[in-house]
Amino acid sequence: MTYDKAQISELIKNRRSIFPKNYSGERVPDEAIAEMLESANWAPTHKMTEPWRFTVFCDEGIEAFANFQAELYLKSAGKKPDKDKIKKLKSKPLMCSHIISIGMKRNKSVPKMEEIAAVAAAVQNMHLTATALGVGCYWSTGGVTYEKKANAFFDLSEKDLLMGFLYIGMPKSGKWPTGKRKSIHKKVRWVRESTSK
Repeated sequence: MTYDKAQISELIKNRRSIFPKNYSGERVPDEAIAEMLESANWAPTHKMTEPWRFTVFCDEGIEAFANFQAELYLKSAGKKPDKDKIKKLKSKPLMCSHIISIGMKRNKSVPKMEEIAAVAAAVQNMHLTATALGVGCYWSTGGVTYEKKANAFFDLSEKDLLMGFLYIGMPKSGKWPTGKRKSIHKKVRWVRESTSK
């Protein structure tokens, strides 16, 4: 197999979080979402458990998602709910073309960390595919991510893990940010000799 390594490197380096405020309002084609999901399905998975589970919200489903998370927050907020938070929970999703909930189906034959890593790899595959297609997205762990009562809405059981949401939209013209990273050399240690005597 031969791949263009330079193109692959550029794709990885240009993957960025693009936030809803920078979406144009243009609808992302469902075919692009399907392509992203197919890429997710090829993530590495220990013991072939394939733990990733996704629910795709689009069209009127976005409003259903927004209303659900706002209502769940209101139920758990007590006597003084934060009005700004309610407004954000309802309005932010409406800026998106699609939203994909990110779930992990728990399989106790595999350590939890390995399943979390598999789902994260699946999301990275989706994000790289989105980048290749010129589609903006970002992985959010806000909203109802840590509310166990939310699981059923996303077709997850209590033992499963809701890991957040992939917010998706077409970026406004000129809104693809450039990235920066500190040198890899400060983050890597090489061991070249045996320590045994």
